[in-house]
Amino acid sequence: MKAVLFAGDGTVSVESVAEPIVVDPGDAIVRVRRAAVCGTDLHAVAHGEHLPRGSVLGHEFVGEVVGTGPAVQGHTVGDLVVGADFTACGTCWWCRRGDHWECPQRRFFGTGSAYGPPLAGSQAEFVRVPFADTVLRPVPAGIGLDAAVFLGDTLATGYAAVRRAGLTPGDTVVVLGGGPVGQLTSLAAQACGAGTVVVVEPVDARRELAAREGAVVADPAGARATVAGLTDGRGADAVIDAVGGPRGLDTAFTLVRRRGTIVSVGVHTEPEFALPVARAFADELTLRFAIGDLMRDGEALVALVASGVLDPTVVATQTVPLDDVPDAYRAMAARRTLKSLIAT
Repeated sequence: MKAVLFAGDGTVSVESVAEPIVVDPGDAIVRVRRAAVCGTDLHAVAHGEHLPRGSVLGHEFVGEVVGTGPAVQGHTVGDLVVGADFTACGTCWWCRRGDHWECPQRRFFGTGSAYGPPLAGSQAEFVRVPFADTVLRPVPAGIGLDAAVFLGDTLATGYAAVRRAGLTPGDTVVVLGGGPVGQLTSLAAQACGAGTVVVVEPVDARRELAAREGAVVADPAGARATVAGLTDGRGADAVIDAVGGPRGLDTAFTLVRRRGTIVSVGVHTEPEFALPVARAFADELTLRFAIGDLMRDGEALVALVASGVLDPTVVATQTVPLDDVPDAYRAMAARRTLKSLIAT
């Protein structure tokens, strides 16, 4: 089969590799019909410290079940399914709580050993899915492939951020970053009752998209004045960092009000962050982190999309075949495109 592989030195290639097979009784094999390139993929390729050359990339996918192990009960051959971006057993103490990310058997598709034992990714014609009854979810009629592919990660992450922020209807929410996750976080916050959502983003085209989709927008230099003007100087009720790294967190602390909440869903690789602990204590601030989880939040995510309340495809810039995925990586890394989908 064709697959997108990490070629080393920050590059990817499309090569022919062996098709996956059922290894464990709970496995399913999915014929991928739609995949996507994510910012996490860009980060993994750019850094590569946990990613051996030749690794199959990708973790967002929708497709058709073409094979199952003998223990799979919830899916049969021919089912159209969407996959979570990581695996979980579904039965351990953590999974029973809905904390699938903490599962001791977690594996993240297509990212090497960054978040668990390596597992081949989904930017390929076929993908093996361990713990299929937990990791896969049926795609209901009325949700197209282009929308469904967002359920497993990008929309799940935005929705998890809103949940972790404890949003109350009418709140002022700031989203740092107008990339795909930031845009869908804005839409999720609006759908969950935010009074005003401010998207802070340096790229003009991304601010324009956020404004078309109902947000107030600001560039980083004007963010504090914009938020102060909307809140009588108090600051935002919640700030969601969809960028990652110390800069995003530093900015969040300048925009949040007293007793406000900061949620970070951007990727962090730095081992430490200089927390402004005196202010955090005096102002009773809350700092939280969140990982998207289709396995936990699937019902809500499907309802948001199926009802038409939220259309995640507004962030899809292009759809490319597998052969053109290396160009899609380069275009996304250079911010020439926002989100690339892959038709296989």
